[in-house]
Formats: sequence, C-alpha cells, structure tokens
Amino acid sequence: MINKYTFNIILFNPLIPPNTGNIIRLCANTGSRLHLIKPLGFSLDEKSLRRAGMDYSKKVDMNLYENVDDFLKNIKNKKIFLITKSGNQTYEKPKYIFGDYFLFGSETSGLPDYVYEKLKDSPRISIPMVCGNRSLNLANAVSICIYEAWRQNNFLFP
Repeated sequence: MINKYTFNIILFNPLIPPNTGNIIRLCANTGSRLHLIKPLGFSLDEKSLRRAGMDYSKKVDMNLYENVDDFLKNIKNKKIFLITKSGNQTYEKPKYIFGDYFLFGSETSGLPDYVYEKLKDSPRISIPMVCGNRSLNLANAVSICIYEAWRQNNFLFP
C-alpha cells in the first residue's frame, strides 16, 4: 500500500459490488484512497470481494465509516466536491489539488438531502450528458472526475 495519495474517493451507500470493484481498481491505478460510507449493498468479506472483481482491495487504502457524521469527524475540514446532476459547474472547471475529496452518492438514489445540508458549503459539480437520461454508471463517473483532477496535476504523483 502507498503512503501518499493523489485524491480521495468517497462512496455514499454503494449498492452494486462490480461498480465498487471497478472503483477499487481505479484507486489502485491512480493512487487514490477510497472511503465507503455505510450502509453498503454488499459484504466486504474476502470471498465477496473476489467475486465482485474487488481483488485489488489489498492494493488500496480503503476506509469504512458507519455514517456521514463518522466520516466527517475523521477527515476534518478538507475540501469535498459533491458530484451531482444538479451541480452548478461542470467537472473540469474547479482547480483540483492533491488530497481533494470527491463524494459520489448511491447508484439508485444519489446523495440524500441531509448530506447536501451537512456539506452546504462544498462545491457541487456535474458531468455533462444528454438531457433526459438518468445518470452515468457510478464507476464511469468516478473515473471521469479522478482523471480530470489528475490531468490538472500533470499525472504526477505527490
């Protein structure tokens, strides 16, 4: 496992194991840290991780939190970007620095209102897409944002 991280990916209530598996692999390949906020829609035991393609989990610093308050208490005043369809700027506009946090909601329901309220001062960013469609796949959305943040930092490693 690495000691320094490019970025922090936060998944709130992830439900689909292969999505999280793909994001774990993304973390391993971009030097990002993963934060999972319960409840999870799957088990984190080794057999389940392997079945979902999460076998990269040993190469990633993965942190598990009981709820949003538990997460916020542990990270203390870091910059958190909320990724949402209702963002007021697109993902390439903010200037990202190493260590930034990116919060993604559940595949089926996004982020609940109480999370938006707790993080009301955090920037909300979106990914453009054709009108009338629900959303992008979670793992794809995470990839788009993390690679843009890393591109802005010249694909360097801190």
